[in-house]
Amino acid sequence: MKWRDSDFKSGIEKIRAVLIYGPDAGQVDEYCDLAIEKLGIEKDNLFALDSDDLREKQDALFAEACMPSMFGGRKMVMISNAGDSCAKIIAELVSHSGLCATVIVTSGDLRAGGGLRSLFEGADDMAALACYTDDARTLATLIRNELSASAGIQQITPDAMAYMTSHLGGDRGITRGFLKKIALYVDDKRIVELTDVEKCLPDTGAADMDDFIYSLTAGHIPQTMMALDRLLYDNKEPNMLIRVLDSHFKKLQTAVVNGQLPRLFWKVEEKFKTAIKIWSESEITSVLIRLNELERQLRTTGMPGEVLVRDFALKLSARAARLAIKRRN
Repeated sequence: MKWRDSDFKSGIEKIRAVLIYGPDAGQVDEYCDLAIEKLGIEKDNLFALDSDDLREKQDALFAEACMPSMFGGRKMVMISNAGDSCAKIIAELVSHSGLCATVIVTSGDLRAGGGLRSLFEGADDMAALACYTDDARTLATLIRNELSASAGIQQITPDAMAYMTSHLGGDRGITRGFLKKIALYVDDKRIVELTDVEKCLPDTGAADMDDFIYSLTAGHIPQTMMALDRLLYDNKEPNMLIRVLDSHFKKLQTAVVNGQLPRLFWKVEEKFKTAIKIWSESEITSVLIRLNELERQLRTTGMPGEVLVRDFALKLSARAARLAIKRRN
């Protein structure tokens, strides 16, 4: 079955296994935490395993999943970072007659029709839940709910909302962390203004991230690499940078294909419009495929993430520069 948020919340207690996948790693983590909470899983009844160890520890996995808890209560096994190559073992696990644990499988982006999605989407007692990065509409709703409903904020100015929707959305966990911070910051006045948002975001982090992603897609090579240097110096994780780029290229794809511009902060609007003229739909699709491959490399090859990201950013910004020249000619 294919699930949505409401299906997960009402059906997690009735299912044998669920696949939680997608580019928004923070949202994937949220659903895992929610599953543990709703099922009342105690620490001693949770067995977690990375997909890299799946074959080596297959016997331990099956033993944990098919043996009733010595402590009482429901059991859960969680397999993280799974790919289509794991589908055969996972299929054997979830169909085992002795299964007495709920199986949670997490993954990044997965192709439609692949082994894992087909396994979970095609069963009546299993489900697949996609976690895509928030777009401008869903992000604005999340911001209002977190600030207005939960934190009692009475007003969010248009400039503040535009700034937040242009800087957040790549990772649900990061978004919620920021919203908690700004709710505390404006607690007394109950109004969120642009100056509040700018102060609550890291002093240079938001500006550097803007310089990085917008300069890259506009083909400004020196600015791209300088901004990336600052981000890495500030200990930004390579996998987080990849997710932000993935989200940015998906916004660009929507603008190129459907002509729908996202809500943009005025400082980056011109670079984004430049990128729309540079990138075609097919070129954006190839970049999104490469980003997915790069995220897999970061997880599986052991290569230094900083080296992979630097190489990718340099090549892609140079490609954008060449495309810009080609479009002008």
